[in-house]
Amino acid sequence: MDLNRRDFFTRSALATGGLVISVALPSLLRGPGSAKAATPVGLAPNAFVQIGTDNTITLIMPHTEVGQGIYTSAATLLAEELEVGLDQVTLLAAPPDNAKYADPFLGEQATGGSTSIRADWQRLRAAGAAARMMLIQAAAQRWQVQPASCRAALGVVYNDAGKHQATYGQLADAAGKLAVPDKPVLKQPSEWRLIGKSLKRIDTPSKVNGTAVFGIDVKVPGMKIGTVAASPVIGGTVKSFDEAAARKIPGVVDVVKLTDAVAVIGDHMWAAKQGLEALRVQWNPGPNAGMSTDQLIKALDAASLGPKGVVAKDENNAPAAIKGAKTQLSAIYQLPFLSHAPMEPINCTVHVRPDGCDVWVGTQVPVRAQQAAAEATGLPPEKVTIHNYIMGGAFGRRLDIDSITQAAALAKQVSYPVKFIWTREEDIQHDLFRPYYYDRVSAGLDANGKLVGWTHRVTGSSVLARWAPAFFKKAGDFDAIECAAETPYEVPAAFVDYVQAEPQGVTTAWWRGVGPTHNVFVVESFVDECALAAGKDPIEFRRAMLGKNPRALAVLNLAAEKSGWGSKLPAGVGRGVSLQFAFGSYVAHILEVEVTASSEIKLRRSVVAIDAGQRVNPDTIEAQIQGGVIFGLTAAMYSEIHHKDGRVVQSNFNDYRMLRIDEAPKIEVYQIESSEAPGGIGETGTAASAAALGNAIHAATGKRLRTLPFGNGALVSA
Repeated sequence: MDLNRRDFFTRSALATGGLVISVALPSLLRGPGSAKAATPVGLAPNAFVQIGTDNTITLIMPHTEVGQGIYTSAATLLAEELEVGLDQVTLLAAPPDNAKYADPFLGEQATGGSTSIRADWQRLRAAGAAARMMLIQAAAQRWQVQPASCRAALGVVYNDAGKHQATYGQLADAAGKLAVPDKPVLKQPSEWRLIGKSLKRIDTPSKVNGTAVFGIDVKVPGMKIGTVAASPVIGGTVKSFDEAAARKIPGVVDVVKLTDAVAVIGDHMWAAKQGLEALRVQWNPGPNAGMSTDQLIKALDAASLGPKGVVAKDENNAPAAIKGAKTQLSAIYQLPFLSHAPMEPINCTVHVRPDGCDVWVGTQVPVRAQQAAAEATGLPPEKVTIHNYIMGGAFGRRLDIDSITQAAALAKQVSYPVKFIWTREEDIQHDLFRPYYYDRVSAGLDANGKLVGWTHRVTGSSVLARWAPAFFKKAGDFDAIECAAETPYEVPAAFVDYVQAEPQGVTTAWWRGVGPTHNVFVVESFVDECALAAGKDPIEFRRAMLGKNPRALAVLNLAAEKSGWGSKLPAGVGRGVSLQFAFGSYVAHILEVEVTASSEIKLRRSVVAIDAGQRVNPDTIEAQIQGGVIFGLTAAMYSEIHHKDGRVVQSNFNDYRMLRIDEAPKIEVYQIESSEAPGGIGETGTAASAAALGNAIHAATGKRLRTLPFGNGALVSA
């Protein structure tokens, strides 16, 4: 029997004679989707909703699904106001269009920065409300009654007094001829049926039974498979390769190259991979061949001692306040380069023809993807069609389009569609990395142990300067100093500046939090150092600075209560705390760890309290915090990218390892109900983890670790 994961559930249910329930899943999970409804559209009042005469309700999805649950949450916002169930909504990927689908927080059509719900909170509810009002008005006109006498429920409009009813499909054509309301009336929170409820995710069934289609699953008629080797040193070029040897491998179809990369195309991945190995590519290493991580750190240290950087905050002469303080502290914190290492490696399928180009890919930036393919092929953007897919992880990696540019340039050399897949080794060694940060912090305490002055100099690469140079030139780098310039605390005098220092031969990129992930670690670790220098409990020290920040104080108190802060612990066990306001949400994280006699770090318990404002789906918030904590603890324990001779040393999960299931702590998430605007959640758990871990290690051992990661023998040498 030819049985695979994708048809296992269907066949097994039929074989056992059990009840088989067919669930209509969004088309984005089943394969290519575009923003053209497959059924007749009678009502399309805005860029986000279409209602067909056959009762099809389509959400044109402005954001992409990378596992964060936005498909479910976005559909919830629309369905709530449209008065339909989640099972009645089909999702289609929005086409590349900044005018219609730009994220207002990011300024373009992109998914990142924990902004999706914050961006969609008003516009998707308004889209649903407008359509609902138009359908009710169309029904009222048909029945010659007042709209106020009609109501909508589950895709049907009723007039109870006249006992009339009509489906949305029956009303769609007439509604489509009406004027779109300028200010749709949104439901009151007391009327919500879906928002705020822990609803099941709509993408879970297809991901469980294998019918979900990711970019790497794409199948196109006539498609071949290619895999790539690029110069291991940035700036290097192809010197030579043995094409004849590659073509001798059964299944190899073509060998194509660029200035800095070469690819082998085969009938299947194994042929392409073996063909690439047979090529024996030789490289001209270029000007960055001598670069190493040690050299980069020395350069960062020198830059951090240079003239004053770009000032982000300057209040009440902090250096003078510190100089006059009874107790003075200073420290240097370092965070390494990090790879994204998503479970689904980078891939892109491209078919270039004289009259156009199709690109099948999972991307966080569809407009940039379209532009990249257009530039690589020489075609106008309107001739490039992007088929966007769900992604098996991104963490910011798919906010860049380097692989799409490469794939399109390679595919241009052949006539058939090619799916290019980067091996795991290629993916890690040619990633765009989270910057290496080198931070200098200092503080002063008065005779009562009160924090009277604080300075923080951030030194590192600017991702924003590369990714959005026009914005960087106009407004500076808000990301580099986020959660450093503004903290939850009230401090009498503070100074924060940023020194841009670009590393030789390394390209930096967004990485699940970037600025907050880095700065929360530095700030919260050093706040703990200040508390200990003052002889005060770390929680009490923080509480004293939160008198004007009740939401931050509330999550801190909740986490302290639920974690049992202050209760006695066994020898070698400690608790550490981290507090933040990042991505529009307040988070307190208390981590309990054990450090063994052999300096092994064991993660025992994680307690997170969060105020994320209005909650769309509490279950998604809990899941994202859990995943973010694991991601953040993985980085804090193990993750670091080293360079030697211009090349990345790490290659796969054996030397860029993940936190394993038996190492994961028990994670408890406590949510505060709030009527404030929604905050972001995708990166909050990650940002909250490293400082809590470092502070817990200090509580357990008395050793202060200031350079991440902590789990690769750092304690032994401390």
